[in-house]
Amino acid sequence: MTAPFEIFLSSAPGLEDVLREEAVANGFAHAVVVPGGVTFKGHWTTVWRANLVMRGAGRVLARIGSFPAYHLAELDKKARAFPWGETLRADVPLRVEVTASQRSKIYHAGAAQQRIETALVEEFGAVIDKTADLVLRARIEKDIVTFSIDTSGESLHKRGHKPAVGKAPMRETLAALFLRQCGYDGSQAVVDPMCGSGTFVLEAAEMAAGLMPGRSRRFAFEDLASFNADRWADMKAACPAPRSDLPQFQGSDRDPGAIRMSRGNAEAAGLGAAIDFQNVSVADLTPPEGAEPGIVMVNPPYGERIGNRKLLFSVHATLGTVLKTRFSGWRVGIVTSDPQLAQATGLSFLAPGAPVAHGGLRVKLYQTAALR
Repeated sequence: MTAPFEIFLSSAPGLEDVLREEAVANGFAHAVVVPGGVTFKGHWTTVWRANLVMRGAGRVLARIGSFPAYHLAELDKKARAFPWGETLRADVPLRVEVTASQRSKIYHAGAAQQRIETALVEEFGAVIDKTADLVLRARIEKDIVTFSIDTSGESLHKRGHKPAVGKAPMRETLAALFLRQCGYDGSQAVVDPMCGSGTFVLEAAEMAAGLMPGRSRRFAFEDLASFNADRWADMKAACPAPRSDLPQFQGSDRDPGAIRMSRGNAEAAGLGAAIDFQNVSVADLTPPEGAEPGIVMVNPPYGERIGNRKLLFSVHATLGTVLKTRFSGWRVGIVTSDPQLAQATGLSFLAPGAPVAHGGLRVKLYQTAALR
């Protein structure tokens, strides 16, 4: 595959425009918004770099080819003739996932999957394993069969350097996009008064330091025929050195266990000295000493985390009072599925963002202008 091919970055629906902004900022200038993510053209080195640098993408898929097929026999014939060796290695197990639209003459996904797997085994010598990390995705839409490789493997929110995860955590990919949606560019101080395992402040500090989100993990593309270990090593080595002149970052939580988790995660990410974690309640929250007004990002309890909802109204009211009295000039971003709890803060919000799927719920980002 020497010609450019389509690359798809997935995101939570509702955040595609924000993901496109990040893609353009990372040099993928021709990124176009599509449902569920963004697309652009590139080569295999583009795929590697997208996995390495993109914070908001959930996965990176490479579209490796397509053809029309109007019945299963035609699918079988064309799948057998497909140049699998340009992308896949016969010694690496893979699994096949098929989605088929009722608008296609081939609409039975299970039958299509069986034909594709048989073609891979008999013509290419592939090993099919339903538990394999490497995934070949086939989409059948309007009688066009499109093959894509999931080049990420595990979801990209798994950065590879976060040993501890709290209850009902905010995914790192979502946190990065919500920060960007709040206008965070790496130059502002960030405070999270209910930090849990530290996701918001860790993502903010990594962005400010210029650390690549994929620097610590392995990717599925390393098992493809197109992979070149030396070029990949060179790409990672060419990443700029982390910046040390960082703004201030502060995470706090009333749960001492959460603070221990956050500190351990910060150490694992190489940011132990960059973030101040404090075991304090919302009522005792104060801005970092000497910090210029920045952004307060918070993912308070809601949904299954909600506990006694009546008590949470009091907690949110306290949060709002503290922010209004002690955080003049700061902007606030609150992610919640419960608009009544957001309003309980007494803060004046701008129009909320689009609803975003998170943990089986639909959450929104509620933002303020600079507090006065």
